Amino acid sequence: MAKKDISFRDRPINIDEEGHSKWVYTKIPRGKWHLRRLVAAWAMLLFFVAVPFIKINGYPLILLDIPDRKFIIFGAIFWAQDTFILALLMLAFILFIVLFTVTFGRIWCGWTCPQTIFLEMVFRKVEFLVEGDYQKRRKLDRGPWTTEKVVKKTVKHAIFGLISILMTNIFLMWFIGYEKVFAMVTDPINEHLTGFLIMLAVSLFFYWMYSYFREQFCTMICPYGRMQGVLLDQRSIVVSYDNIRGEPRGKNAQGDCIDCSLCIAVCPTCIDIRNGTQLECISCANCIDVCNEVMEKTGKPPHLIRHDSAEGIEKGHASVWNWRNRAYSMVLILLVAFFVYMLATRPMVETNILRTPGLIYQENNDGTISNVYNIKMINKTHEEMNLELRLLSHPSGTIKLAGSGIHIDDQGLYESTFVLFLPRNEIMEEKIMLKFGVYQDQQLVETTEATFVGHVKNSVK
Repeated sequence: MAKKDISFRDRPINIDEEGHSKWVYTKIPRGKWHLRRLVAAWAMLLFFVAVPFIKINGYPLILLDIPDRKFIIFGAIFWAQDTFILALLMLAFILFIVLFTVTFGRIWCGWTCPQTIFLEMVFRKVEFLVEGDYQKRRKLDRGPWTTEKVVKKTVKHAIFGLISILMTNIFLMWFIGYEKVFAMVTDPINEHLTGFLIMLAVSLFFYWMYSYFREQFCTMICPYGRMQGVLLDQRSIVVSYDNIRGEPRGKNAQGDCIDCSLCIAVCPTCIDIRNGTQLECISCANCIDVCNEVMEKTGKPPHLIRHDSAEGIEKGHASVWNWRNRAYSMVLILLVAFFVYMLATRPMVETNILRTPGLIYQENNDGTISNVYNIKMINKTHEEMNLELRLLSHPSGTIKLAGSGIHIDDQGLYESTFVLFLPRNEIMEEKIMLKFGVYQDQQLVETTEATFVGHVKNSVK
């Protein structure tokens, strides 16, 4: 029996022996799985485009304002002080992807990854429309520079460039809002030169990514494909070739596979799914559609290539549950529950009080000792707030705040200083801990602590 050739595992399929990239000519995909992916992709694209323009009570649905360290996610405002809550959300999202990978393989890549959506459902669609199917594109690229070739290449790359610019501007809206992006577009360039240069650089990157680098990002850079070797097991549902039914392959062989190689032609990463699960597979299911079409034409049962597990093909066992995805599910539930708890119990106002650096305490003639403090308050709501600061731990203390009061605009920041006076006879140590309360309409909304320093005389015990 001849030894099976496994040289395809030595390097990515789109790289030749000398390390040069090989251009992938993909056959135009058709079928019910492709239609489902198309609907899902356009829903994601609609979400990507629409989100910056959706507002709730005058505020954006999602805004990732990195310069101001303010994030609005589905109406909830998160500041730099909420990093722990955001970290919980990110960790839950990553664990959700891991759980789906353990159970359903690399379905994230084929159905929801932005790289795949833009490449397969936008840029490749333009390429198919302008240059035709894979045989016509290969012939066009290898042929001389005729008028037809110049026109088609110019039109294609012009559209690629336009889409890249539109992508960049919408991408920026997620971070600075559509109002600022519209201002950058309509105002003279010299008024927003830095923003214009950033937009141009990102657009050029997108253009290079989707017109040249393409699937190499998935096969060589993205670490997610390599995680499959750790995450997948015999019960994971992936795009699988039924080798029991299909082998031996060939037109006159006993197996159902006629070795037409259309599953390779339609694959966006140009792998042969009949070689088993590979890191380049993004679970797009194009090979399922084209194989079912061939099976129908040859009068054989469909689903020679299908979503199934290795155990399902060998034993007909359809269950996807095992101890790993049960454990991941439990941890994910706990993370989401903890995130909801932290979000629900998060104070409306974040207060930070620190003694002013470089200033020592003052002994006053009225028998008090005073410290100077800096106060910083962040309003995490969409409402204006009038607040009051009280000293809870030492009711006899007096707070003298700079200004007439504490007023914070919605999502606003308040910074000021105040002087705290404590009677000398209440200071029993050189450093004591104070507890402050922040009130709104006589209701306590947050408590915070700070230190107070003073001099303890020998006569005071």
